[in-house]
Amino acid sequence: MKLALIGATGLVGQVMTRVLEERELPVTEFYPVASSRSVGKPISFGNRTYKVISIEDALAVRPQIAIFSAGAALSKQWAEKFASQGTYVIDNSSAWRMEEHIPLVVPEVNAHELTEDSKIIANPNCSTIQMVVALNPLHKAYGLKRLIISTYQSVTGTGVDAVKQLDDERAGREAHRVYPHPIDLNCLPHGGDFMDNGYTAEELKLIRETRKIFNDSTIGITATVVRVPVKGGHSESINIETWKPFKINEIMNLFANAPGLVIQDNPAENIYPTPLSSQNKDEVFIGRIRKDESCKNGLNIWIVADNLRKGAATNAVQVAQLLLEKKLVSA
Repeated sequence: MKLALIGATGLVGQVMTRVLEERELPVTEFYPVASSRSVGKPISFGNRTYKVISIEDALAVRPQIAIFSAGAALSKQWAEKFASQGTYVIDNSSAWRMEEHIPLVVPEVNAHELTEDSKIIANPNCSTIQMVVALNPLHKAYGLKRLIISTYQSVTGTGVDAVKQLDDERAGREAHRVYPHPIDLNCLPHGGDFMDNGYTAEELKLIRETRKIFNDSTIGITATVVRVPVKGGHSESINIETWKPFKINEIMNLFANAPGLVIQDNPAENIYPTPLSSQNKDEVFIGRIRKDESCKNGLNIWIVADNLRKGAATNAVQVAQLLLEKKLVSA
């Protein structure tokens, strides 16, 4: 099986390479792709060393799967060219997520969306992925009426330059600012560009992508995205209102049996998810599970996941595994 990874040298691309190795996908030919300045650079994968190639060369080898993690502009320019020759494209950018004919897939939630015709498959936003893994059993059992989402997002979600800004500020060095303010010892209620309605692009992604994944435009959703001086994990506080009544023991049973979800909820022992404890793991961790006593059918939860893994790389590789399981791609 031939697999191309576009954006192989970036933060997410490096993690995708590791996850592909860990999950032992039957890749026989690996084609790492990056910008022209990285062409020829060696990259290790599966006990072999490969050289970075151009995207033109990757297109020419006609891979069965191409995973894109190099930004929306490049995906818009190249994804359809790969798809038109039969390649299944798994795209990690925002380029295709809200296109009606493109499936937006989280394997634990809506694997059924993948068909033979799904030549371009969108990977949701990192914050959306972890959230819908946790919300899916609730939506199936009780119906989601309204969500109030507050996120506390790692600088790794912005990229390597944001990590450098944090490191430089923490070390007392002059920092090139990716963010409009210092990030060390600070919190910025600012994820993506501000839109005309006062929301940021990241907040609108949470709203729109969640409705699309659940195929339910009736869910009332509002969101606030906050960038925090953390590496390696996004945290989310979610206030949920369901249509049907529930009992907390029922909720705990649902979460305990939900794929990809791990309960860490013992306040008496100070057990709850944190970005540090979730780092380098593929699961979504959930805790602080409690009834919202201010409204009917209200629930509060706290979820954390490694945004570079489940929030990006792992989800994309799981989609590739689905293509194999459904025999849409042959090994």
